[in-house]
Amino acid sequence: MHCHGRSFAAHLDGVARNITLFLCSVILAGVLFTGCKKADVTTDEIVSSSSNAQSATPEDNVVNNYTGLSPQTTWELQQARAATAKYRNIDNALRDGYADIAVDVEGMGHHFMKTSLVDATFDIRQPEILVYNKNDDGTQELVAVEYAVPLSNPRPEGFTGSADVWNGNSGFPFWLVHAWVWSYNPDGPFNWTNPLVHLH
Repeated sequence: MHCHGRSFAAHLDGVARNITLFLCSVILAGVLFTGCKKADVTTDEIVSSSSNAQSATPEDNVVNNYTGLSPQTTWELQQARAATAKYRNIDNALRDGYADIAVDVEGMGHHFMKTSLVDATFDIRQPEILVYNKNDDGTQELVAVEYAVPLSNPRPEGFTGSADVWNGNSGFPFWLVHAWVWSYNPDGPFNWTNPLVHLH
């Protein structure tokens, strides 16, 4: 009986050792996987940043110049910028249904709206309004995107955080907010007007 007990105890020690080794292996694999994943992301970001720096104008990176925003908000602004990159060519915007609504405002620009997007939904990648300003040569330059949700709906949650202040008193029947993702705004990415934008 004593001998059998010793053998059983030895068996338990062996099981415990195997479980311990298994758990250590799982933890080590998790650490290595996380480390590799982080390294891959960092490498991708460096390559992407380097590539953008070589081929982009300062306007292309304006979102990176905004400070005091959470990483999530910055990422959302980058999403808005990426989704509207094709509209830097105004012909693409017109082709996709954006139309001049004759709202031309100093400190903002010329507004083009896609009415089929106007609903109760806030979609970062589908702004209802594109804001352009004319260059000296007469070409239109995309400077901001604007979101419009009918006032009959509650004020939208919008971007993460509290920096995006929605205006419901503009004289238009919409909750409105700008996102200056194409032209840097020293007053902040969501400010109603941009002191660097002069109407042409």
